[in-house]
Amino acid sequence: MRILLSEGASTSAREAITALGLRGHHIEVCDPDPHCVGRFSRFVRRFHRCPPLGTDPRGYLSFILDRISNRQFDVLLPIHEQGLLFAKAYRQISRHVAIALPSFDSYVRVHSKLGFSQVLSELGLPQPATRVVKSAGELLDQRRLPMVVKLSVGTASRGNWIIQDEAQFDRALLELDRINAFDEPVICQEFVDGEHRQSQALFTNGRLIAAHSYCQVARGAGGGSSIKESVSHATVDSDLARLGEYLHWHGALSVDYVIDSSGTPSYFDCNPRLVEPMSAVFAGLDLAELLVQVSCGATPAAAPPSASGVRTHLSLQALLGCAAREESRVRLLHECWHLFARRGPYQASREELTPVAIDWMSFVPITVAALWLLATPKAAHYLPGKGWGSQLLTPQSIRMIQALDVGD
Repeated sequence: MRILLSEGASTSAREAITALGLRGHHIEVCDPDPHCVGRFSRFVRRFHRCPPLGTDPRGYLSFILDRISNRQFDVLLPIHEQGLLFAKAYRQISRHVAIALPSFDSYVRVHSKLGFSQVLSELGLPQPATRVVKSAGELLDQRRLPMVVKLSVGTASRGNWIIQDEAQFDRALLELDRINAFDEPVICQEFVDGEHRQSQALFTNGRLIAAHSYCQVARGAGGGSSIKESVSHATVDSDLARLGEYLHWHGALSVDYVIDSSGTPSYFDCNPRLVEPMSAVFAGLDLAELLVQVSCGATPAAAPPSASGVRTHLSLQALLGCAAREESRVRLLHECWHLFARRGPYQASREELTPVAIDWMSFVPITVAALWLLATPKAAHYLPGKGWGSQLLTPQSIRMIQALDVGD
């Protein structure tokens, strides 16, 4: 298949490139950043520099339509938040290329943290106690430490504050005021102590056909996972099936949740897309390939479950997390050695983001990041957002997309 990826800067895009490349697909990538992490892959045949979704959704859509209008691609893969725009313009896009997306209304609901919370309530699925606040004063009234405060729109751990003490609360309040956060709904949730997990699922017209789950063994930059281990959880699979049927979901969807001491899941976030699929690939379930099949109109049979106990890691996340926590070159060199020698927590673990043994060009981003962090460890606080913040949706760009007249 000739596949166009909607962006190339996220970890999800980089891993999708590996998964699809191993299947022999022809992959092209578009992104505003000519140095995005996805470009450094032997599997990418061509790169297209495009307008940024976050500030120019109309220009980005026009760019995509120009690329697909001559039918040079078989599949358009909305690997990140571009799916919201594509769902809005589905009729225009689907004339030229295969794509798997739910309705725009369903996408909007779960893309919003408030909307996802409301869906969970309607289905009676477990979630942390959730309240909406509209001012700093209301947030002060709702203060119950520890707690989580988050914007209704945010991805990649942006717009999310885990608050354990009064000092963290004061800093979060100042940041919320600085960014005028209370112009939109702000959500505060009870902090649930437990194991952080994520499940990825694939649906065809509301029917669950595949799911993969993993637990977070170690945290990296921005709260993302640097080490994962695949797990199975029948209750979560059942809840995902209910969620997909209720929304009549078509395509990929991922949820984050916490397992408490009783083994009960508590769902707190949803990504209406496929997130970092190489964990599933190494556990025997190729969700990226199944998504391509669903995009092309196939109705695959329910896939067998992925294997449990498969450990994977993301070296880039591990180095960024180490540098952000320690701000020490010695500790960072120690982490580099553990990664290179597969020692400590990386023993019997496989690299999923920059797998040099599979894709030799992936040594470029990890080497550049390591050298940059060794020179300036504090760079870990801003490097994760460098180069792809312009692709992230904001309340303003979402309103622009909702107002688009895409015709028939």
